[in-house]
Amino acid sequence: MSVTPPGPIGDPVFGNGRQFADDPFTFMRACADSYGDVIRFDLGPRETYLLTNPADVERVLVADADRYRKPQFGDDAMDTLLGDGLLMSEGDTWQRQRKLANPSFHNRRIAALDGTMVDHTRSQLADWDDGEVVDIQLEVARLTVKIIVSAMFGADITDEEVKTVQEKLEPLGARFEPDPRRFLIPNWVPTRENREFDAAIDTLESVIDGIVDRRRGTERDPSVDPAGPDGVAVRGPAGDGDGDLPMDLLSVLLRARDRGEQTDENLRDELVTMLLAGHDTTALTLTYTFYLLSNHPEARERVASEAEAAVAGGAPTAADAREMKFTERVLNEAMRLYPPVYTLFREPKLDVKLGGYRIPEGSALMLSQWVVHRSPRWYDNPEAFDPSRWAPERRSQRPRFAYFPFGGGPRHCIGKAFSLLEAKLILAEVCSRYDLDYEGPDLSLRGSLTMHPNHPVPMRIRER
Repeated sequence: MSVTPPGPIGDPVFGNGRQFADDPFTFMRACADSYGDVIRFDLGPRETYLLTNPADVERVLVADADRYRKPQFGDDAMDTLLGDGLLMSEGDTWQRQRKLANPSFHNRRIAALDGTMVDHTRSQLADWDDGEVVDIQLEVARLTVKIIVSAMFGADITDEEVKTVQEKLEPLGARFEPDPRRFLIPNWVPTRENREFDAAIDTLESVIDGIVDRRRGTERDPSVDPAGPDGVAVRGPAGDGDGDLPMDLLSVLLRARDRGEQTDENLRDELVTMLLAGHDTTALTLTYTFYLLSNHPEARERVASEAEAAVAGGAPTAADAREMKFTERVLNEAMRLYPPVYTLFREPKLDVKLGGYRIPEGSALMLSQWVVHRSPRWYDNPEAFDPSRWAPERRSQRPRFAYFPFGGGPRHCIGKAFSLLEAKLILAEVCSRYDLDYEGPDLSLRGSLTMHPNHPVPMRIRER
């Protein structure tokens, strides 16, 4: 057996970086089809290994998770944007921040946010007109920004602030699109891209500063928590005091700062992470779901039937969402075909053995949802949209980590339950009233921190 995993030959300077940057999705799939479970290639400053077997993915994320960390790529743009927020922090910092955040994402509190999610959805749908065409990606992103700010910041965000956030997502996302030349150019060099990135962060921080200023002094007032009495009954972190307290994330962090457990920088990092990660992935899941339903009318009718049942008694609730079984399968299939987070990265803290090969300390491991989710090894007819593959008897036949849109192990996405409830309730409201018909080009994709359509996603609204 070779001691080095197989892989494609790269260019002398940029390795395989040009191929990856041109089309990361085609490149990764081609590597998986050609080279097997462990694939070595060169994306620039370090060796990279793509893992395509769910058993190896599970070892890295779960069984041997303590042997790996989030990698540093020699580009501090990620640190500049997210700092030591939950997504990027490590060790004791991550443990502390996760413990603080847990009450905000307790299942009982999430269920109590159903009214907030529905109210924001109904408010936005009031602006829709029968027959008009909307860019559904922008529409659902605008909605999910409002929901995450209400639910986790205990505050409202103005339409102007939402518009500002959306305008700045483009230069932020562009900074993380694959580019083999980027590691050659330091972040302090005043290129147009670097200037726009820095300006976007400054603007985003000013929006968050405004929200925090509006909330100062209310972090112990239960009425600010949109989850209401059921939500504030959730037990807070040790040292949080006695009695009912608001458990929205901003209140929890402000109280921790008052106790000396958080700094202003900690607060900023967590809020930026929550604002970006907390709305983007759900918005993308809904975008791809509406696109797929438009192309599959029978599935759309079944989702509409569940949606009508959910709203029959008035505003749909978390209990109604639990009954939307087929809708959940549709969401699972949308995230299989179009996982918003299309690859995860880890770095071995020491030499490890995976798939029979030695993987050196400090290398970059890619665990790609895009590759594993579309593999014919784990899915029959993997390119087809087939919600029935999520029936329990079919799902049980696949390896556990043949599907991991929310990651896994101790670093699994803390917002999974929140995102799934939000998506179901939005679908209940939209699909009980409207059919959305896609009127754009064949869907093409671009990779950044998340996987976005490479063009607008126009949908014509038709009342049912």
